[in-house]
Amino acid sequence: MKTVLITGASRGIGRACALAFAREGYAVAACWHKNEAAARSLLDELSALGCDAELYRADVADPAAVEAMAAAAEKRFGHIDALVNNAGIAQQKLFTDLTAADWDRMLSVNAGGVFHTCRCVLPGMLRRHSGRIVNISSIWGISGASCEVHYSASKAAVIGFTRALAQEVGPSGVTVNCVAPGVIDTEMNANLSPETLAALCGETPLCRIGSPEEVADAVVFLCGGKARFITGQVLKVDGGFLGG
Repeated sequence: MKTVLITGASRGIGRACALAFAREGYAVAACWHKNEAAARSLLDELSALGCDAELYRADVADPAAVEAMAAAAEKRFGHIDALVNNAGIAQQKLFTDLTAADWDRMLSVNAGGVFHTCRCVLPGMLRRHSGRIVNISSIWGISGASCEVHYSASKAAVIGFTRALAQEVGPSGVTVNCVAPGVIDTEMNANLSPETLAALCGETPLCRIGSPEEVADAVVFLCGGKARFITGQVLKVDGGFLGG
């Protein structure tokens, strides 16, 4: 049985990914940080699907916590076949109001978390000459977003990281890809006003926002056999928002 490790798995896109992988027959190592109730609820859903699953708590910005989490997951499941770096935070703030602490926390979670988790999981993949890594970025990491300079910068870093690591580990049979979601119906976007959501829908050729499940479908595809010759790519799941 293959095992997937998913960070930020308790809610939104991470939760949808966990359930999608479970339906594909994967064992699931689900990393969460703050919402224990949501994590326990996910474990119940995974168990109901007959999935071999375990919860692990870690702040991905903390290298020691990530190392302990990854080691525990590898000991429990024997190996990690796929890694989905989904954990992330967002904040809307004028650049002139940003503090050094705002900047540091955003980069340490969104970009640093990807680094820490890959650093811990990749050695096992290299030894087995097999592995799939999918990092979750954002369309704002491609185009940039007003009042989200630090968020956009962190997600752009994830894209650069993905492309560079794919070049480095490709000869060892490991693929590294990136999914850049558009506007998705998650708690992260729950603070948007109805007017803002309507405007975003109007800017999207498919005339709606996306679902976490639609992003999860793309992630599962990139970890599957039909994507074995795809690496170093950024797949936008945005309903056409950014166009070509």
